[in-house]
Formats: sequence, structure tokens, C-alpha cells
Amino acid sequence: MAKKIGFLEAFSIGVGGMVGGGIFAVLGLTIVLAKGAAPVAFAFAGLIALVTVYSYVKLSLRYPSEGGTIEFIVQAYGNGLFASMVNSLLLFSYVIMLALYAFAFGSYGSALLTGTDVVWLHKALAVAVIVVFAGINLMGAFLTGRAEDVMVFLKLAILLIFAGAGMQSVHWEHMSPQHWESYPSIAAGGLMIFLAYEGFELIANTARDIRDPEKNLPRAYYAAVVFVIALYVLIAIVAVGNLSFAEAARAKDYALAEAAEPFFGHAGFVLISVAALLSTASAINATLYGGGRTAYLVAKLGELPEAFEAKVRNGYEGMIIIALMGALFAVSFDLSNISVAGSLGFLIVFALVNIANFRLHAQTGGSRLISGLGSLLCTAAVAVLIGYNAVRKPDSLISSAVVLGAVVSITLLYARFKASGKGLEPYIDKRLERSEAAKERAERLNKA
Repeated sequence: MAKKIGFLEAFSIGVGGMVGGGIFAVLGLTIVLAKGAAPVAFAFAGLIALVTVYSYVKLSLRYPSEGGTIEFIVQAYGNGLFASMVNSLLLFSYVIMLALYAFAFGSYGSALLTGTDVVWLHKALAVAVIVVFAGINLMGAFLTGRAEDVMVFLKLAILLIFAGAGMQSVHWEHMSPQHWESYPSIAAGGLMIFLAYEGFELIANTARDIRDPEKNLPRAYYAAVVFVIALYVLIAIVAVGNLSFAEAARAKDYALAEAAEPFFGHAGFVLISVAALLSTASAINATLYGGGRTAYLVAKLGELPEAFEAKVRNGYEGMIIIALMGALFAVSFDLSNISVAGSLGFLIVFALVNIANFRLHAQTGGSRLISGLGSLLCTAAVAVLIGYNAVRKPDSLISSAVVLGAVVSITLLYARFKASGKGLEPYIDKRLERSEAAKERAERLNKA
């Protein structure tokens, strides 16, 4: 029997999933868009994540499944064409996350080696880090859970030290309202970095293995998101308070390292750069081994294999495909393109999860008001993000259009396979299917 995990482990999974490479990559972008209101932008994005957590808590308790998000979609919308399309969107959103982490790795690596962002070196490092970790995974080696725990602890320690030390030299006038951008820009700044919050959904994949889930699962979800919101807001305050807006724009792709120089000197720049390299490398490894391959396996098999070895074996070609697509996105698009595509993907998925909880309220015991609010917030966020970029920077929507085209193409292929008897299963996780069947038998016996 697998060992159960408690609150702390589930909390660490959520925090580790969120505080990956995202904050290192997108901080500068948010400052450029929101200026002195960057902390407000991070809080705004966090609020959407916090409301969405409610639906994840209710659905995870009712449908504890290793399939996580896609299991909830299948239970709410059925296992047909629509669920397949959402799974494809989720798969490409993970590819975008991989590209974001690789992009950040290249930015910080180039800045550390040369003091600035050298384009060819940046792209070479982005591709190299994906190739290295894809190779490690294909050989059957991967970072153990203990190593990942150490990595999470190290990056959180460095970020908390950065936030604590940096508060001493903050120029608070940088955050006064006269230095704020317009409200649409502030909202767009928060929504473009929404992908920095998406990692809390990883808790859903472990719901079945959490000890005393009724108590520990909600606590882990909410504590992880609230902690990360506070951490991101603190980091944004320190960065805005220690950099001029011109400096933030110049060092947009590695702004966090640049923000450490005023109070830590060059050693701070090096420390944050090293932390960024470790964090993004860890996130690349986890994305290749975990979420992205899970979505690929669902697309290929219609369910998740029960045996761990079968997942590894069946996921090899998926890992190669995901790695190649991630590398292609990382070298083909700029940071704003990658951020917009990733944030849009997860906002759409989270809107659908909120609607799923709304539809399944009788089974989950959830409030339709809260889940309805979550779906409205996510849907409005999608509209604002698309509208703002369509007017201000339409080029930043190119990668989103590419992702949409790929999702439609894969869904059409699914439709062809469906005619041959393939497709998603009624339950993604066979353990959940067995437990649901047992519940039905028990209910029939009780009625008899």
C-alpha cells in the first residue's frame, strides 16, 4: 500500500508547483505593464486563483484521481470530443510552461555569464536545458521526491531572504498611485503572469493519497495559494522599490536578479541568478516527467495506466514530443507571447473547472455561487487579456493562435480515432472507477 501524505507534503507540492520558474521569468514583464502597481497586479491574479481553489477542493474530495483536472472535466462534461479538446489545451499549456521555464533559464544563464541578455546564448541555453533533462528522463533517472523537497526549500529560502533584506531599501514612492499605469494595464499585467499561480492544481493529482483528506486537502490548497500570493506581492514590492522603471524594462527577462543588486551588490545578482537556474531546471524536469506527460498519456490511451512502469514506458514518445515543442516555443517567441499563451490556456481550463463544480454541485456539495463567481472571473480575465493585447500588442497573441490551431487539429484527429473505438474513458483513473462502482453496489444493497 502506498504511503499516505499529510498536510505539509501536499502544501509543499502546491507551493513547489507555483514557485517554479514563473516568478523569475514574469516579474519584469509585470513591472513593465503595471509600473508601481505591480504588487496589485500579482494580488489580482492571486485572487482569481484563490476563488478557483474552492472548485478544486470540492472536486478533489468527490473525485480523488491521479487524473486531476482532466478527470474533473470528464466527470462534468462526459468523455467525448469536448473533454478531449480540453485535455489537448491542457497539454499545450504544459508545453508553454516548459517553454517559459526554458526561456527564463536562458535569460538568467546569459545574464550570469555575460552580464546581459545575449540572444544567441539565451536561446542555446534554453534548448540545452530541455535536451539535458529530456535525456535524463529517457534514461530512467529523475530527481527524487526528496531532492525536489530540498530544491523547493532552497528556492523559497533564497526568495524569502531576498524579500526580507530588500524591504530595508525599498523606495516606497515608486509605488505611489502617480506611478501606476491605467487599470486595464494593471489588470493585463496580473493576467499575463497568471500562469505563475497555476501549480496549485498539482495537489489534485495526489488527492487519493492524502491522509485525512476532508481536513488536510482544503488546508493544503488554501494555505499554498495564500502563502504564494503573499510571497509574490512581497517580491514585487521589493523589486519595484529597488529598481527604476527604466532598469526594470532593460532587465525585463531577469529583473529579479537585477533587483537584488541595490542591497546585496553583485553577489545578490549572482545568488538570485543561480536560484533562478536551479528553480527553472527543477520545473523543467517536473513538467517533462509529470503534468505534460500525464496529459499526453490521457490523449494517447484515454486513461492513465495503473502501473508506474507502464506510465514511464508509454510516456517516452510523449516526453520527446513535449520537449521538442517546448524548445520550439522557447526559441520562436518572446516572453510576452509565451506568457499570454500560457495564462490564457490555464484561465480557460480553470473557467471550465469552475463550471464543472457548478454543474456537479449536487455530487460535490459545492456552492454554485462561489463556483459561478470563479467561472465569471476566469472568463472575464480571458476577455480582458485578449482584448488588451489585441489593441496594444497584437503580436503577443501569435503563439496563442498557434496553440489554438494545434488544439483544434488534435481534437479533429481524436474524432477520427473515436470512430475506430478509441477515445477518453468514462474514468481517467481506474482506481476511481473501482471506488465509484463499489459505492453504486453499496447504494443498491442499501435500497434493497
